[in-house]
Amino acid sequence: MSKVIISSLYSSDVFTMACRQFDQAADAINLPESLRDRTKYPRRCVAFSLPIQRDDGSVTVFEGYRVQHNLSTGPSKGGIRFHQDVTLGEVAALSMWMSWKCSLMGIPYGGAKGGVIVNPDQLTAKELERLARRYMQELIPFIGPDVDVPAPDMGTNEQMMGWMMDTYSNHVGHIEPAIVTGKPIALGGSAGRREATGAGVAYLVKLYLEDLKIPLGETTVAIQGFGNVGSEAALALVAYGAKVIAISDWTGGIYNAKGIDIGKALQYIASEKVLTDFDGGDQITNDELLALECTVLIPAALPRVIKKDNADKVRCRILAEGANGPTTNLAERMLIKRGDVLIIPDVLCNAGGVTVSYFEWLQNRQNYYWDREEVMAKLFKILLRAKNAVEAQKAKFGFSRRLAAQTLGIQRVADAKASRGLFP
Repeated sequence: MSKVIISSLYSSDVFTMACRQFDQAADAINLPESLRDRTKYPRRCVAFSLPIQRDDGSVTVFEGYRVQHNLSTGPSKGGIRFHQDVTLGEVAALSMWMSWKCSLMGIPYGGAKGGVIVNPDQLTAKELERLARRYMQELIPFIGPDVDVPAPDMGTNEQMMGWMMDTYSNHVGHIEPAIVTGKPIALGGSAGRREATGAGVAYLVKLYLEDLKIPLGETTVAIQGFGNVGSEAALALVAYGAKVIAISDWTGGIYNAKGIDIGKALQYIASEKVLTDFDGGDQITNDELLALECTVLIPAALPRVIKKDNADKVRCRILAEGANGPTTNLAERMLIKRGDVLIIPDVLCNAGGVTVSYFEWLQNRQNYYWDREEVMAKLFKILLRAKNAVEAQKAKFGFSRRLAAQTLGIQRVADAKASRGLFP
């Protein structure tokens, strides 16, 4: 990794935040200096131009990235996000967190992430297809089922993964379902993949509520971000018996102390695309949602939404990080000092998605598929094992949960790099 690229990455607050977390974890486990930079920095960063023809005949050039953080423990793995605020630094940070997440779960993947600077809402379906296919076409020299396996993320979905799989398959001359995960079931997608991240968040919340001896019937939940992760977490928590009192998207939120009808909210979103004017409660802002008194707060949208300016306003018992990096380092220190908020860190909390992506990849390679019950049972078993490992690490060394989770993940990656050595 060149010094020029590293300098560019550090211009991103999110990448700087991820690196500070790494440095703290590396110090905590006394990681040798000879392994630190090798474990910390991305193995490969790719940036490319993506020209597509618009429906009106004009041409627009978009900018795309793919960062492969770690290739020492298996193929790199991570989603592709289409969002107008994507930066190379953000993508690099997300790829780093994905490395620790896969390692913590015991999945033989390294971390990766991709992104395109675009507002997908401003493209037609045909334009999105052209952009998705062009992105995959540019990626082909750098990916493969045993090299790097993309997946959906913010602004992308299973249909776009289908287009990307088709593009790659046409290039190699045969169908290759294992090149991406999060695909439609008809193309080799896994049962349970769409709901896996949100269901995993809800399952871990349930486990920690049980640890705190808080009945699910007395649990209130506020969720910032009502996309795939937030909505699936809401559905699962309601099924467990909790009451969701607030939800939001980028346009704002809805609050109802008596509980929001999640099914009705999903129908409204399917029709109107946004929560604006949904009549299921009183309208609130995203900032107001983060300050609501509730049992569980789930930030499931963008990074760095809980920060120094609003950490003292957080009034939940459990903060479950459905998004990646939603809590800044300083905000976390403030919450830990308060002592009244249990934080389920992102590398543990939202690991359900990559875990079931791994299941999908396995099923594609074997050409043998499991039903949803088997998928979810395997997922919950792995999440429980990871939770127990984090709690044991926390108790043994007096770490925060995030530090416990990250030291476990980082140590395993560092051990793999040390065992493989340096190519002469």
